[in-house]
Amino acid sequence: MGDTNALDRLAEIAGIEPRYHDIWGGEHVITPETKRNILNALGLPADDESAAASTLMDLEARGWRRPLEPATLIRAEQQPATVGIALPAGRRALKIAWRLVREDGDEVTGETAADRLAQLETRTVGGMAFERRALVLPASLPEGYHRLVVTLLDGDDRRTAETRLIVAPLRCWLPPSYENGKRLWGLACQLYSLRSPRNWGIGNYGDLAALAAAAAEQGADLLGINPLHALYTADPGRFSPYSPSSREFLNVLYIDVEAVPDFADCQEAQDLVASPAFQERLQAARDAELVDYDIVHRLVIDTLRILFAHFRDRHLARGTDRARAFEAFRDGYRQGTDPTALERFATFLALQEWFAEQDAALLDWEKWPGAYHDPESEAVAAFTAAHADRVDFQVYLQWLADQQIAAAMEQADRARNGQVRLYLDRAVGVGWDSAAAWSDHQSRIMSMSIGAPPDPFNQLGQKWGLSPYSPLSLAENGYSPYIAVLRASMRHAGALRIDHIAGLRRLYWVPRGESAAQGAYVRNPFEAMMRILALESQRLRCLVIGEDLGTVPEGLREAMEAAGVLSYKVFQFERVGEGLFREPGSYPRSSLVTAGTHDLPTIKGFWIGRDMDWRKDLDLYPDKAAAAHDEKSRAADRRRVLDALIHAGLWPAEPYTDAEQQPMNEALSIAIHRYLARTPSFLMMVSLDDALGAPEQMNLPGTIFEHPNWRRKLPLGVAEIFRDPTVLALLAAVRQERGGSRADRPGS
Repeated sequence: MGDTNALDRLAEIAGIEPRYHDIWGGEHVITPETKRNILNALGLPADDESAAASTLMDLEARGWRRPLEPATLIRAEQQPATVGIALPAGRRALKIAWRLVREDGDEVTGETAADRLAQLETRTVGGMAFERRALVLPASLPEGYHRLVVTLLDGDDRRTAETRLIVAPLRCWLPPSYENGKRLWGLACQLYSLRSPRNWGIGNYGDLAALAAAAAEQGADLLGINPLHALYTADPGRFSPYSPSSREFLNVLYIDVEAVPDFADCQEAQDLVASPAFQERLQAARDAELVDYDIVHRLVIDTLRILFAHFRDRHLARGTDRARAFEAFRDGYRQGTDPTALERFATFLALQEWFAEQDAALLDWEKWPGAYHDPESEAVAAFTAAHADRVDFQVYLQWLADQQIAAAMEQADRARNGQVRLYLDRAVGVGWDSAAAWSDHQSRIMSMSIGAPPDPFNQLGQKWGLSPYSPLSLAENGYSPYIAVLRASMRHAGALRIDHIAGLRRLYWVPRGESAAQGAYVRNPFEAMMRILALESQRLRCLVIGEDLGTVPEGLREAMEAAGVLSYKVFQFERVGEGLFREPGSYPRSSLVTAGTHDLPTIKGFWIGRDMDWRKDLDLYPDKAAAAHDEKSRAADRRRVLDALIHAGLWPAEPYTDAEQQPMNEALSIAIHRYLARTPSFLMMVSLDDALGAPEQMNLPGTIFEHPNWRRKLPLGVAEIFRDPTVLALLAAVRQERGGSRADRPGS
């Protein structure tokens, strides 16, 4: 077999797509060098002809040398299902004993002769003949995760294998209001951007509770916020919500410190907070126009350390009811799908903090001594024993965060009995230096970054610094890491947005150290991941929205529709013909519609070209011609917006409005929101930035520190937002167009 044929075949089996088309329609053929880089990263040596051919043979043989695959997907609607069992061919005396252990603990057993099972296929591997036969499973298996254990009996020889049976539905959960034809709406904001007289310079879970209740009183059906994934308690400079340390745990910087029960009876903490020096820093943090994460981190985390010491001495040492509640939280993880998840996460943060105290460069775990790279090593165990307080502190923070977000949603439920409550966001991945990567770096591809090929917004392409999971290891691990992230993301959510949902089908991998143009798309086990998403959605009654912006793989949106996943429709991108804005009535029912996102200019910013000003100021345009082209296009878009509103009867045709003279004012903002509210889309989200007329966007793609990403605060406090006449007028218009009032109950 020639090198090219072996390499290409190996790449195909591993999921590396041989070519892709960019957003302009241009074809890019993946080079042999890129294929080899990715294959080697996957643990599939392919440096030369001999290596590629040998690896190909081993990979093709893997499924025949073991009786069962580690995981087997069962379509819930297609039962009874069969499982293929790989067997040595020609063993007429071979018997198969099987035991199916359901998720609830019930068992079903059986035994049969191998030659009584239908033969599916045959193959000769390494000179040995194999056949695959179909074992028919019991009918009507319930949705969930079950175990099938098979024992091959051939005289005195016994060989046992096991597979995880994943019985999953086709469609995600949708509330009754979807089928009843209702159209819901909600408010969206960045949690850190909230202002209040009580927070410590950053929006917190207490502010979330207040905002949720206030939004519900205005008739909103859901409240959307940025990802709440855990960041880095030892590194306050890492504050992007889309580059988390772990997607299974919560951001503890949002803890409302003064609402922690331990604060009420901890005199040391009260004295610290009441001190003039602390109050001066606190007031400065509140008054700042941007979130100062360094100051906030010191205020919040340092005070929480005092509260933990108090909790340890007052409660843990005495075994109080509060101590038992803490241990119950901890035990809940120990008895979960991954009993080590919480302890590993807490241990990583404790280790990172300890190493950083010695040398700031050691924030990156890849620079730690090798003995600490393995979570199961003796060195890590010794550290955990010697620094139990550091580990317990991190668990304590997660406990507090979990309690407070749960309390926020309970308060919102009391205010309004909605079926869709908190709308959360799941980031596409985690960084190389994250807790998640350290905990499971054997399954992650540490030499690759998730990214995107060149497009109009980033003409050099993007590298996000996020490590992908190996598609091969996902299946080998029974999809456990993926399931854990979904469950954590849906734990407190009524709706979940999957950032870059195209990543479930394929992700763009870029070798570390290479330009984004040197990447390739790598396929994921799409059907299994979509089915598991549906299973977890149904179990947790969580609506799913897929962020499907930009160029997406062929058939993705059709698959989303079939799976009950709402599409993500952004006004600025929804065009027809020669750039005309799509008419409201043509939006699909199975979608969420919104004016913009955190990566796009606000309505006002779009109108005045604030994003283009930033790009010019930061020299982000490749040349002056590109900047001039954007300015010309934006002027045309302003005219198109007014024409669309006129066509919809939302703006007067006479007298003629000059788009270049028309300011972005209350009337125009309300007209745009009425336009979107008239769509048949099931969900509509109204950004508080747009409602308040903010000109600046939260994140400017292509920048890190040049633009104040993830730091902007809203112009008004939580208590003031719904007293603002402009906000109230806009929300009244949305309620009117959506057919609801503050007295409605959306889930009915």
